[in-house]
Amino acid sequence: MSRRYLCGALVGVLAAAGILTTAWGASAAPATLHAQPKMSVMRPLGFRQHAKPTRPNRTNNLSYRGGIGGIGVETAPKVYLVLWGSQWNNNDPYGEASRLQDFFTGVGGSSWLNSVTQYCQGVASGTITCPTNSQHAGNQANIYVATWGDNTSAAPSHPTQSQLAAEAVRAAGQVGNTSSATNSTVQYVIATAHNNNASGFGTQYCAWHSSTSSGSGNIAYTNLPYITDAGASRGANFNNLGPNAGITIVEGHEMAETATDQFPNGGWLDRNGEENGDKCAWIQSGPGASASVSMNGANFPVQSLWSNAFNNNSGGCVLSY
Repeated sequence: MSRRYLCGALVGVLAAAGILTTAWGASAAPATLHAQPKMSVMRPLGFRQHAKPTRPNRTNNLSYRGGIGGIGVETAPKVYLVLWGSQWNNNDPYGEASRLQDFFTGVGGSSWLNSVTQYCQGVASGTITCPTNSQHAGNQANIYVATWGDNTSAAPSHPTQSQLAAEAVRAAGQVGNTSSATNSTVQYVIATAHNNNASGFGTQYCAWHSSTSSGSGNIAYTNLPYITDAGASRGANFNNLGPNAGITIVEGHEMAETATDQFPNGGWLDRNGEENGDKCAWIQSGPGASASVSMNGANFPVQSLWSNAFNNNSGGCVLSY
């Protein structure tokens, strides 16, 4: 089983509306689950720094990979945050849940996320520049839909990929997204609680996004560990952006990658398999360095994102578009 990672890029084998704090109607039946074979992973800061120079030369643009079931990008992204497990109850020492909710509330329509709108679907594989009339990735206001506190029972202490995928399917059923059409622009962020993260967090990855097939269609989801548990390897004080900077740097990376490669690897990747977040992860200085960006009146630390259109279509990492 392969995945796509954040915290550095590698594709390898392993690989707004209201806030809901109690379970959505528990009557939804679980869908049949089948794991998809691809995952996108962000590597920890130390891994990236040891693997490559701080600002490696990246000149190859992203190209379209043909989509999965005709879908390659999220044309109108919608985000559901899932706080998985009773381990969240009175156990959020760094306020990650509220920080993520604030970020999701502000990110829609921001100039930071706007670079995703240059990418599209419904075009030939290998496309690098999208026609104006193609189906572009979206960046509308109110991307954030709701948070589900799935807290009536404990989540697995170290959930596997299959268990995370099953939780995403369960979340889709709880919100009534029970068809391919209703899940075609949705991403489910499966957040695990303090000291309750999947194995390998902080050493092998910071977070990853993937997809799974089910009776409700293909479902895009992110494994988002409790980021502050991993200290400096997940971005604490990165570029002097504060001790909790990694929360939005890491999730912003995954969110933007899901918007442009919803069901890995059918969307936009470069010739090395890197997505728009991978190519700009952990830049410390110069153009594209991570920074605090204003979104809807609040500031959030984020990394830059790859733009094919930058520098006369030569490509580069940008914080706004």
